[in-house]
Amino acid sequence: PSRWLSALALASLVLLSGCSAFSRAVREGDASTKERHWAEAEAAYLRALAADPEASEVTVKLRAVRKEWGAEVYQEAGAAHASGDLPSATKLLVRVLELDPDHDGARALLAQTLEARVGVALGLLKEEKLQDARAELDAVLAVAPDHTSARKGVDAVQVAWAKRFFASADTLEKAGKLGNALLAYVRADQERVGATAARERAEAVRLKLRDEVAFLVVAAPVDDKAQAPDVAQRLGAGRLATFLPTQLPLKVVTEAPPGRVGVKLELALERVLPLKAVEESQRTKRYLAGNRSVPNPKRGQFETKLLETERTLETVERKQAAVLREYLRAQMELGTLRDAAERCREREKRECREALVECGEEARDAKKPGSIPGECNPERCSGQCTQDEGLMVQKAKAARVLETAVQVALDKAETQRTEVQRNRDAVFREPITVEEPMYSDFVYDVQLHRLTVTATVTAVMRDLLTPQQVPAPNTQDYAVLHEDVAHKGYDRYGVLADPVQLRNELELRVDAGDKAVADLAKRVKERFDVYRGKRVEDARRGMVRPGAEDVVETAVRALLLTADAPPQDVLQPVARARGLTRPEALLGQ
Repeated sequence: PSRWLSALALASLVLLSGCSAFSRAVREGDASTKERHWAEAEAAYLRALAADPEASEVTVKLRAVRKEWGAEVYQEAGAAHASGDLPSATKLLVRVLELDPDHDGARALLAQTLEARVGVALGLLKEEKLQDARAELDAVLAVAPDHTSARKGVDAVQVAWAKRFFASADTLEKAGKLGNALLAYVRADQERVGATAARERAEAVRLKLRDEVAFLVVAAPVDDKAQAPDVAQRLGAGRLATFLPTQLPLKVVTEAPPGRVGVKLELALERVLPLKAVEESQRTKRYLAGNRSVPNPKRGQFETKLLETERTLETVERKQAAVLREYLRAQMELGTLRDAAERCREREKRECREALVECGEEARDAKKPGSIPGECNPERCSGQCTQDEGLMVQKAKAARVLETAVQVALDKAETQRTEVQRNRDAVFREPITVEEPMYSDFVYDVQLHRLTVTATVTAVMRDLLTPQQVPAPNTQDYAVLHEDVAHKGYDRYGVLADPVQLRNELELRVDAGDKAVADLAKRVKERFDVYRGKRVEDARRGMVRPGAEDVVETAVRALLLTADAPPQDVLQPVARARGLTRPEALLGQ
């Protein structure tokens, strides 16, 4: 009962404290409402609703407070609108609608205010104050995302930005600052696609820059010393250009103006050597010659397992016999001890009866009445067979343990006999012999036909900026190999005829030329990588001020040289400095 009374008191205390918090919050809200302190009143009513969400009267009071508060804020918004402070009027009107969503006057005045702000933005647009106009329009769209006039104004601002950047790019292009001009054209195209011809002009400027930074490969006519025009034409300038990456400013030309970066490539086809070879060898084909009877391997496994189980059974039976002998010997000893204990008890009973008789006679002849003679000692009737009985109890316990061991041994023996019979049945079910396929090897002759075409090319690369340097010629062999095996057919042994099918020598000569020109293109690309690596390092050194015009010129040229994998530590700073949303557009991607 005391526990129930404690719980009831605690519940009453919680209820009273909740009611007191609710009542106190309502009183504070009413007092703040009378003093027209709307924020404090709203906070108090919200606390009351947190204590009792079902209090409808508090909800009504909160709605009334917000309505009156909204009316006051509406008056402030009207005054701000009349004074021309449109941003403040917008914030106040939004607050009015938050307090009183059904306030039609605030909604209408907000629409007027937003229209007025759009008008202000359009005026700023006419005055070429594009940043301020865009900020004004963004503020309108933040309040009304679907405002049609504001969206049209944003489009007009974007078009104006595009035209401004386009004009700036045109000026930079005429001044010869092609890198800055390219960035301005790309920015104009990203501001408003199609508003200007920025994309076409950017492509034209990009081509000019690529021509300016291009790595030229002046390919001289091939010196055909091998008198093999079919291979020599694969080493021509046009074929070399197809093996170079097209997205990089790598150009293969026949003549180069002075002062350009590149190499002059002189090629000489020393020889074209075709070589045919035939190698004789032998192969073997395994075929089925017949069947033969062999001992069944599974039966052997089963017999081995049967033998193991029979040996295990013998071990188990030996252990069972030993445990049984121990048990029988314990039973015999227990019987002997039991007989000795019984004889001891009979002797003890007899001596006790004699002691009682003597005690009675002595008591009867006692001179002093009430005295106990020495013949009446109770120890004469107890304690003589204690040792024999203890031995019998110990032996009985040992016999019971041995009886349990005998039962366990019998169970193991029975289980092992069942396992032996199961394995014996498995052996008898398996046949003694089984049929096995017999294979034989057939040896036959084969011919390996090999055709090799080796083109020896000597290449000399001279740096265009240091023509006086004498480079060492580089002579390499480019071998193309094709081989095929041919042999006769022997249907009996399953060897199908395979005639020789070597590729044409002309095809291999063409492949040898392509292999040579691919290696030359790789070596040219290595020279180009050294050249553009230096330009990229120059650009990285200027990244401390990525918006400077001279830094931009260097960075744009380095980026065009690395169009296949532009370095992000150069591309991203330049793009952020010039406001590009998609830096990859700078490279035409």
